[in-house]
Amino acid sequence: LGFTPGSVGHTECKSVVEKLYKLFREKDCTLLEVNPLAETPDNRVVVCDAKINFDDNAEFRQKTVFNFRDRSQEDWREVEAAKYDLNYIGLTGNIGCMVNGAGLAMATMDIIKLEGGDPANFLDVGGGASEDQVQKAFELLNADKQVKTILVNIFGGIMRCDVIAAGVLNAAKNIGMKKPIIIRLKGTNVKEAKKLIEESDFQLTVTDDLQDAAKKAVSIAEIVRLAEDAKLEVQFTAAAAK
Repeated sequence: LGFTPGSVGHTECKSVVEKLYKLFREKDCTLLEVNPLAETPDNRVVVCDAKINFDDNAEFRQKTVFNFRDRSQEDWREVEAAKYDLNYIGLTGNIGCMVNGAGLAMATMDIIKLEGGDPANFLDVGGGASEDQVQKAFELLNADKQVKTILVNIFGGIMRCDVIAAGVLNAAKNIGMKKPIIIRLKGTNVKEAKKLIEESDFQLTVTDDLQDAAKKAVSIAEIVRLAEDAKLEVQFTAAAAK
């Protein structure tokens, strides 16, 4: 940092860094970012501003810290998702994403961007989501006015594809889902999942290819946006197989 060893500023800085380290360890921080760190004319070293995040899993032993939490200052979608152990981060686009696994979620958002679209969220339902969690995820996406279409991308390893399919169909039935859904399923119990979808009376756009799913999501989101701009309603029906 440019402080001369043995100087007053060096001693001050060393003390500040030690205190920051102690804070990070004792308060279960996941992030402690200082910007800026300043030296005053009288050689004091001062933390002028900082961003601090705390591990949610440590709330039980950091009650004093978490009592300061003001959820009214947080994204309502993220607050609701946290109640159901869903990993949700709100973004600025119009394509809602529901994926299992952080890596797959990142890849899904990347391919949406590659196809010219813009994701509305990062939503990871994890490897052991229940039907109730899946339904809650869809409630969040359905309630988000900026979401024009929903892309579901599931790789069934620990997470079974038929559980996701059942959750999607139950959510559609229980909350009156009107937003178009593109669903891509691979892995454990995928045949059972497709059978559930085929036998349901709810229209889903099903595809086996992620790039195709992303293309469809981008195209449908644009159609819905244009229709809303023209104050029109649109409904989607799968074309008959050739």
